[in-house]
Amino acid sequence: MNAYLEAIAAKLPDNKVSNKDLQIENSDWAMDDVYLKTGVSSRYIAKPNETSYDLGRDAVDLLFSNSRHRLEDVDAIIFCTQSPDYLMPTNAHLIHRHLKLTDKVIAFDLNLACSGYIYGLSIANSFIKSGQAKKVLLITSETYSKFTYPKNRSVRTLFGDGAAATLVAADENIKGFNTFDLASNGNNFDKFYIPSGGFRTPKSLSSKKEILDTGGSPNNQESIHMDGMAVWSFINSSVPNQIKEHLNQNHWDISSVDHFIFHQGSKMTLESLSRKLGLDPSKVHTNIENIGNTVSASIPLCLRDAINEGSKLKLGDRILLSGFGVGLSYGTTSFKYEKRCYVY
Repeated sequence: MNAYLEAIAAKLPDNKVSNKDLQIENSDWAMDDVYLKTGVSSRYIAKPNETSYDLGRDAVDLLFSNSRHRLEDVDAIIFCTQSPDYLMPTNAHLIHRHLKLTDKVIAFDLNLACSGYIYGLSIANSFIKSGQAKKVLLITSETYSKFTYPKNRSVRTLFGDGAAATLVAADENIKGFNTFDLASNGNNFDKFYIPSGGFRTPKSLSSKKEILDTGGSPNNQESIHMDGMAVWSFINSSVPNQIKEHLNQNHWDISSVDHFIFHQGSKMTLESLSRKLGLDPSKVHTNIENIGNTVSASIPLCLRDAINEGSKLKLGDRILLSGFGVGLSYGTTSFKYEKRCYVY
């Protein structure tokens, strides 16, 4: 059996925060300059009591509100998030309870960020190819806004919250995904991390104190620390090589790919990757302007939008997906759009 994307449903919080809103709150922030680098003009922010589970659950409910997808067919749930509701159990088990599924359904969380969708698809694909599952529900949901320090301009202006629920299904009559190329660079873990809050360095009074991070911005040890230039340099040097190797391995020429769906890291990152790979800009899909960087949800949300536009993506087209970020971690896969993916 081979795997394909049967459906993708999206959920964004109701609270939309524009650059104008942030400018009013922070008169010293040069939001025009921020927009030129990030490409983000607005983002959706979860309410204080709204979690990644809540967003993921709503996306799942939307997906199964259509009778063409049956809950009883789900064999496994993979919930990818770095902002879970509890230390234990996993958000996947909360979804399992919500859907009232049988004990035979596999359920677990995946703690990855920007590459999480590619890793999740790889696991779902393996389940299907091995015969362990015929339909896998992959949920990618993140509320990074809860990890951002309000005065940290570089982080707060970039990230938005959101969720996507993807149904990965089996079909013996299609080729399915090409190879999955997954890679890690743990040596640079501290270029994009949260110093305090785990058991290595628990939260304390001192971890809440305001400091200046390596970029000279206000921050504290319980919030995201991101060395933007170091992460950009890593992506710029590692990801194009992985993509080229992936295409060579699967005997695809880069010019034969019709659609590139990258993790929506920032405008600067997307433009840099496109230049490095010599891509036709019309083949590179983006939606970061209106929703920001939604971490593990960014690729399926962008893919959903591309499919939803109809005229841009046709059956038979070749699609490449690539995610990169926290870890540092990166991954690439590709497939031919052989069978319709329903979007909600």
